[in-house]
Amino acid sequence: MSADLYDLLTERAFPVRWVDPTPADERPDAVSLRELFLRAHEISALAVSLPPALSGLYRVLYALTARVTGLDAPEEDWHEARFRVLDAGSFDAEGVHRYFAGVADRFRLYDPVHPFLQDPRLTTQCDKPAGINKLVATRPSGSNHAWFEHTADARPVAVASAQALEHLLVWRYYGPSGRCATRTVRGTKEANCAAGPLRTALSYHPLGGTLFETLLAGLPEPDRAGRYVREADPCPWERDQPTDPLTLKGVVTGPMSKLVGHNQHALLLVPDQAGAHAVDAYITWAYRERIARDDDYLIWQTSQAGNAYARYADSWRGLWRDLDALLLSDPPGVESRRPTVFRTAVDLFQQEGLRIQALGIDQDGQAKDTQVVSAITAPVLHLMEERDPEQARLVGQLRLAGERCGQRLERAAKVAWAQYSNSEVRDCAWSAAAAARYWPEAEQEFWQRLNERRFEGAPQAFRARAERIYDHLTDSASRTARGARARESARIELYGGRPKKKATASKSLPDGGER
Repeated sequence: MSADLYDLLTERAFPVRWVDPTPADERPDAVSLRELFLRAHEISALAVSLPPALSGLYRVLYALTARVTGLDAPEEDWHEARFRVLDAGSFDAEGVHRYFAGVADRFRLYDPVHPFLQDPRLTTQCDKPAGINKLVATRPSGSNHAWFEHTADARPVAVASAQALEHLLVWRYYGPSGRCATRTVRGTKEANCAAGPLRTALSYHPLGGTLFETLLAGLPEPDRAGRYVREADPCPWERDQPTDPLTLKGVVTGPMSKLVGHNQHALLLVPDQAGAHAVDAYITWAYRERIARDDDYLIWQTSQAGNAYARYADSWRGLWRDLDALLLSDPPGVESRRPTVFRTAVDLFQQEGLRIQALGIDQDGQAKDTQVVSAITAPVLHLMEERDPEQARLVGQLRLAGERCGQRLERAAKVAWAQYSNSEVRDCAWSAAAAARYWPEAEQEFWQRLNERRFEGAPQAFRARAERIYDHLTDSASRTARGARARESARIELYGGRPKKKATASKSLPDGGER
């Protein structure tokens, strides 16, 4: 086998952190894909620095976990089979070797026939490659502004193959909609594509004490309707022939293809002579039709029109504000559905231990990326309503109290500024400053009370913080008569605003007149 193919089964492409007792001389900074599974019980976590790439990698590893353990189609009860794997303390080495032996040539990043998660047909179906800067999510391309680093298309800088894989995953799951490279397939010539399946969404994952526990906890329970046939639900690397770009038939046929075959972008990396770096990339549309968005790791909300949509990744929003939507099937104040995976993740461990990791990008549906999002909670899954319904309900009320006070503070700041400046009620410097100060303080209050199981008096505590911030922000304006009136007039918004007057119903006469 040529070394320039960059085989993920042997190349140490996956950065990791190790469990403390592991001897220092046996702890490489990165491992190969095969080693990752063989030593998952010694690894505390993946050390992928780009949150959306880690989100995509988790889904690939979940699919591989199901395959190497047989949990995609167990011969016994799925829960019992998963407990049996957990009790073993590590992945079965024979199962790992047996699975990878059957697809040994499918994990080469630059294989000419089966490049991992890529489409080799793009060299002939696309007019030209997109350039290496287009591949790297943190680089500006074309005339776009710099985000994390300054590069120029005229002076392209090659990307190490391990990092190129990360950006490949970002494109497959979070790629933008709109203009892309022109691709021609059987007379169909198009240069636009739909957004990736996770674009704009925040992805939530159960997190164990080791990678072994994390991957088992992250497995969604398969649909038990009918007998599962592995060959009818292939992962992309298990296909002998690539899918047809002009139809969705056979693309997503079961839980495994839903995890790793649900992509709207097709890519092909171009390596250097040694295969150590990617120097260019083809990036274009994968399918002309949009694949229905369905994922077991998203919070699904319902719009006023009755449409389901995934909760957005928001770099300004703390993870604590989503906590009750992960613990409760019907959280207070919002109509939402928690990620399906948490219903089975909570069954895996009887004691405290499972945390929640949130990953994504604060971005719009097209090309704008604002900030990557990553957060981890303390161990909380033992508080799910299936385990402790009363505690879960109190967590929901605690979150709602903090949320309500924050919204009221922002409203009060907007109203005060509008009255002071004789303008409309809208976002302003006061409301932005209020939000920037309140939400970190509210998060601290929330976690402190949750850790101490101290739920009484929470509304008053959150409101006290809001009052103090409001007074500080409006202090300079209060030194004038106009500012003092605006400040005190808008203060009532901190307590819910003025009660709305009930409309007096007029009594109508039989002929339509009024008394």
